Amino acid sequence: MIDFILAGIIAVSCVYGFFNGGAEAVSNAVLTSGQTAVTLTLSILGAMATWGGIMKLAEKSGFTDRIARLISPVVSLIFRGLDKNSKAFKAIAMNITANLFGLGNAATPLGIEAMKELKAEENCEDTASRNMVLLTVINTSSIELIPSTVAALRLTYGSRSPMDILPCVLTVSVLSLTTAIVCAYAFDKMGRRKK
Repeated sequence: MIDFILAGIIAVSCVYGFFNGGAEAVSNAVLTSGQTAVTLTLSILGAMATWGGIMKLAEKSGFTDRIARLISPVVSLIFRGLDKNSKAFKAIAMNITANLFGLGNAATPLGIEAMKELKAEENCEDTASRNMVLLTVINTSSIELIPSTVAALRLTYGSRSPMDILPCVLTVSVLSLTTAIVCAYAFDKMGRRKK
């Protein structure tokens, strides 16, 4: 479905550009966008490799395990009924830790692993459990202490201080995460009342 939506957006944009005198701009965008995408990817790759390496070192040294243990009281408060020694709990804690450091690429495999473990532990067939919904919500609107990807993008485009967005990122992250968790619990309660 998303393929049709994106194709439709591109088609409408091109038609609109041609009929409103922007044919040259559309043609230039078509010719240069591939080069821009490759340049941007290569410039971000260095920063992602650096932070990915730091995350691997933190993982191998046990630093991320310590952070996961440090945040485990909060995780157990949010993910009620989940065993602290389970594989799902550990994967969730590691996923949240990776997101705290702004490493969405490292967090994704951990989130997928946590989802699989939650499905097995909570015996979910076709419907997501409350903890699965919460994991999705938290993974989507996570708190970032170090927004490494955004900082790398800002540096690529010439920002002199790419980390000066940190207070805004923290404020928005905390507000969006709090709102998301409250909504997830509220909708879960509403769904249980209807049953």
